[in-house]
Amino acid sequence: MTHWYEGPLAAWGTGTTGADAEKDRIVSAALVVQDTAGGRVRVTRWLVNPGVPVPAGATGVHGPTEEDLRRNGRWPAPVMAEMARALAEQCAACRPLVVMNAPFDLTLLDRELRRHRASTLTGCLRDAPLCVLDPRVLDQHLDRYRKGRRTLTDLCELYGVAPAGPPDAATDATASLELVRAVGRRFSSRLARLTPPELHTLQTRWHAAQARGLQARFAKHGMTETVDPAWPLRPELPAAA
Repeated sequence: MTHWYEGPLAAWGTGTTGADAEKDRIVSAALVVQDTAGGRVRVTRWLVNPGVPVPAGATGVHGPTEEDLRRNGRWPAPVMAEMARALAEQCAACRPLVVMNAPFDLTLLDRELRRHRASTLTGCLRDAPLCVLDPRVLDQHLDRYRKGRRTLTDLCELYGVAPAGPPDAATDATASLELVRAVGRRFSSRLARLTPPELHTLQTRWHAAQARGLQARFAKHGMTETVDPAWPLRPELPAAA
């Protein structure tokens, strides 16, 4: 019997101008598709000229420079539509979509669609529901008492996943996909009998509980930061850019 973490998966990753999903922009993105564990990966890449200044260092050491984006990046409107169609195709094929820290990447794409296409991610998906696997949410629930950070780099090191190259959208998406497979194998006794749609539903609850716990810790230490419990897509804010 082939378990879901050994079967078809897709993964989505982005490079951005910053860490604010409401205001920042996508400058690069990649969709990685793999039909079976250890099989060949098919990668689709996008490079976007956001039409706004890109902060120095925003895309990392190995990411595109502002000059690269001006010369080779495409204008956002058609690219956002292509990205949304590509994700919709994966959803229509019932292929689970791996997104590390999904509330950021998927919310950012939704805001870009609103900004440039007067549409939404949910609207672009039509009748194909999202089925997302978020390695951060899975790991935090399954190994909740482990101390330490849970960034993509940290989790890859913990689970023995070696990135295929310098950090960029495609490398990060591929690493996230392999990371979900590794989490599935390590916790197979708890995950193997669940279907990806069931896991999607469970992650909405797990993430909300994780957000409440983090919010309580912030309050205990007098911190004013707020933690959004929504997953995998945050609702639109009235003041969204």
